[in-house]
Amino acid sequence: MPTILICDDEPAVRFAVEEALEALGADIVSVGGGAAALERLSEADVLVTDLVMPEMDGLELLAAVKKLDPDVPVVMLTARGNEKAAVAALKQGAYDYLAKPFGVDDLRTSVARALEARALRLAASELAIDRAVGRSIVGESPAFKRVLRDAQKVGRRDVTVLVRGETGTGKELIASVLHAASARRDGPCVRFNCAALAEGLAEAELFGHDKGAFTGALTSRPGYFRRADHGTLVLDEIAELPLAVQGKLLRALQEGEVQPVGAQRAERVDVRIVACTHRDLRAEVQAGRFREDLFYRVAVVELVVPPLRERVSDIPLLVEAFRLRWSARFDLDDARLSPALVAALSARAWPGNVRELENAVARLLALAEPGDEIGVDAMARLDGASASPQGQATGSLREQMATFERGLVARMLEATSGNQSEAARRLGVSRMTLIEKMKRHGLR
Repeated sequence: MPTILICDDEPAVRFAVEEALEALGADIVSVGGGAAALERLSEADVLVTDLVMPEMDGLELLAAVKKLDPDVPVVMLTARGNEKAAVAALKQGAYDYLAKPFGVDDLRTSVARALEARALRLAASELAIDRAVGRSIVGESPAFKRVLRDAQKVGRRDVTVLVRGETGTGKELIASVLHAASARRDGPCVRFNCAALAEGLAEAELFGHDKGAFTGALTSRPGYFRRADHGTLVLDEIAELPLAVQGKLLRALQEGEVQPVGAQRAERVDVRIVACTHRDLRAEVQAGRFREDLFYRVAVVELVVPPLRERVSDIPLLVEAFRLRWSARFDLDDARLSPALVAALSARAWPGNVRELENAVARLLALAEPGDEIGVDAMARLDGASASPQGQATGSLREQMATFERGLVARMLEATSGNQSEAARRLGVSRMTLIEKMKRHGLR
């Protein structure tokens, strides 16, 4: 649901606006001043604010909103006869203004149109990001949509961002969204793997080197910072960066310049840093493996990408996206996965997260033929000889299949919080069939 943020220092006016806008079916948040409105701005899809307020007036609040999130429409409430201020508000980017006392229908119409404009802007932004990233971003779960929306907002603000998450969750995708949503989108987006090189080579690769700076340096070479100039530099696995190089990275962030290995002078660079890691950098700081001053430089904003177990509802969408991707690569045309197989994949644990899930879909399709429907029995390919998600298979084929079926039903019930109708739908069976299987396997 969209959220309407109301800002007015008079409680009676806030109440009247709330009452008038209830019919729009949006969440409504009310605050009594500009500072409080800015604190809640990240929740807002539309801001309705008074013009005359103590401490921070409506025009000052509008200017602050345009800096923080220019896509949030602002509807200004002005005193009757104050048309000059209203025109000034429109020139500064207000969506609309209404003179007090305002008509309920007029207010409702103005805010409804502002909500529509906000939705269109967000949709256009998502399409632009999809084009910049190079593929559609898949995910409808609240946990994933939250981090994606945060990345789109933070992307517009030129700050250093730390993207944290388990291996395989899609941190590099969020880094791409940050770049695509920024004013640097037309500049380069360069990735550097901090864990790939030893200390001496990592420094030369990051900051560049002059000819003859070390054995084998036959020519001068620009580093990743120079390659990312006027763009974004993504530092993958920043926790693995050697301590000595961390100090030089800190200087580059503080001074906005880098000094190539062997060079006598530093060079100015204009780079936005996005750092990624699967580690807890605070714990790394406590252990003495990561500089505390560098931590505060790279974690101006921290985004946490949820693991797949926290976005189970996205698994069928991801499976379909990966099926289309790998079917095209394998020239399989209309090869598909059965509903029962998709349900089995949704019920399975994925410690390697999205990356492991994509690998599994690719393996399932690798042995398929055009037009095939791959059934649930293909799950055995993902475990080698094992047909049980709990461990190594033992016993007869019937016993192994019973063990597999019990685990599948149990995981699906867990994934749907015990909702039998939804679990049956995902498994591709009737609710009565599901209940019979639950009784057979001693599941409640």
